[in-house]
Amino acid sequence: MTEKQPVYILPENVQRILGRDAQRNNILAARIVAETVKTTLGPKGMDKMLVDSIGDITVTNDGVTILEEMEIEHPAAKMMVEIAKTQEAEIGDGTTTAVILAGKLLENAEKLLDEKIHPTVITRGYRIAAEKAQQIAKELAVSVSPEKELLLKQIVMTAMTGKGAEAAKEKLSEVVVKAVKQIIERSEEGLIIDKNNIKLEKRKGEGIEDTELIPGIVLDKERVSQDMPSQVRNARIALLDMALEVKGPETEAKIQITAPEQLQAFIDQEDKILRGMVEKIKKVGANVVLCQKGIDDVAQYYLAKAGIFACRRIKKSDIDLIAKATGAKIVSNLNELSSEDLGKARLVKEIKEGEEEGLTLITGCENPKALTILIRGGTEHVIDELERAIKDGVGDVVVALEKGFVVAGGGAFEVELSKRLNEFAQSIKGREQLAVKAFAESLEVIPRTLSENAGLDPIDILTELKARHDKKETMAGLDLTTNSKELAICNTLDKGIIEPLEIKNQAIKSASEVAMMILRIDDVIAASGNKGSSKMPEMPQEEY
Repeated sequence: MTEKQPVYILPENVQRILGRDAQRNNILAARIVAETVKTTLGPKGMDKMLVDSIGDITVTNDGVTILEEMEIEHPAAKMMVEIAKTQEAEIGDGTTTAVILAGKLLENAEKLLDEKIHPTVITRGYRIAAEKAQQIAKELAVSVSPEKELLLKQIVMTAMTGKGAEAAKEKLSEVVVKAVKQIIERSEEGLIIDKNNIKLEKRKGEGIEDTELIPGIVLDKERVSQDMPSQVRNARIALLDMALEVKGPETEAKIQITAPEQLQAFIDQEDKILRGMVEKIKKVGANVVLCQKGIDDVAQYYLAKAGIFACRRIKKSDIDLIAKATGAKIVSNLNELSSEDLGKARLVKEIKEGEEEGLTLITGCENPKALTILIRGGTEHVIDELERAIKDGVGDVVVALEKGFVVAGGGAFEVELSKRLNEFAQSIKGREQLAVKAFAESLEVIPRTLSENAGLDPIDILTELKARHDKKETMAGLDLTTNSKELAICNTLDKGIIEPLEIKNQAIKSASEVAMMILRIDDVIAASGNKGSSKMPEMPQEEY
């Protein structure tokens, strides 16, 4: 009898993890990512200090920032980072909630896998639960409109609580709400709010409470020459997407000069070109030039002589915002510049504080739909974290107004949703009922984590919350700004702990989708470009 030869399908440098091992490996990796950000949730959440390879430090409790800064290798863990990025891109807040929820969904799914329930059954149950959760969420929501200013401020304060901005959250919420209300545009479809119209500019010095709203654009640039006027009233602004420099040859070139006059003629011609550029700007009536590229020293001299205020190397996003605010058109060819292309502003001025580089302020614009929040703080790390908090606040107000609904925060929404999903599970036949129940239980991770991070007993708190919700107190949640355990549970909607409905909806969608995707993987094939040096995603360790 001839011996059978083994059949090799995959090359030598490919490794494979199959079946239950693959699922266990992926679930553990995803859970570890969730555990990493878990302690940052809520008003009493802790911060993480992240130090990159060149020694730059980031101190934050913003979920997506932590996950982006960490160098994550495991493929399943990378999928968890993706849901945080999606949440950030879609809403701007709720990233930690989405990741923690996904981690808990996978943890509960693993218990069902141990009971020999097929992954397909679990994912089907999770899909049913996620769809039902969206329906229940609408029933729990309260409407919001731009006129409800106090409600909008409470949304911002909830978003900022626990993010290093608490000391001045009243003032900051006022700034954010005022900024968002100013950029609202109404259409037949409803409210249109482009949060890119709010520019965030950071400035070291003074305190957090000195953060202010400026009805115009602030550039982190100063005028290119001290001989230029420091301020220009009734500004006529030219926006240039080109350099005010003499263009050199594209390839290497040699110029042979046989007499000194030729060299002088060469220099004179360059001077003449630059003077011609400035003359053109002057002729169309511009008294402010904002250039996306460089400005030659000779051009600077002629601009200063003509009394024109100029800044160079301005970011493309800033140029677009100035165009929107002032009504200017961005010009790429100076010969095409006309007086119709100029933007208008009441005042353009340079402001300088101490040793810091100057800022350029453009106010009194034709279209006040573009404005700047000037963020102040004592250190760079404080300002960076404050910027993240303000971004979250802006994102929350924008999405609340666009969608028109908010829900009670502090875990109230999750406990009520969990209760109603458990009731719904009774109507489902088959093993999917167990998956719906696991989904409902997973939602309880939010109030549990909030109480853990505040140093309270999560079992006592959760028991009390469930009892309150059984008594039809649908808005009962946690107010962790109080130090009393007895007062911690209250009607969070009345207490002003409010979150946009869309944050919760998006977090549930993202978390359930990634959990279902990871559960359906039963085979991990890892290939490497270098033969023999394949790196299989190793079984992650529960230490970090």
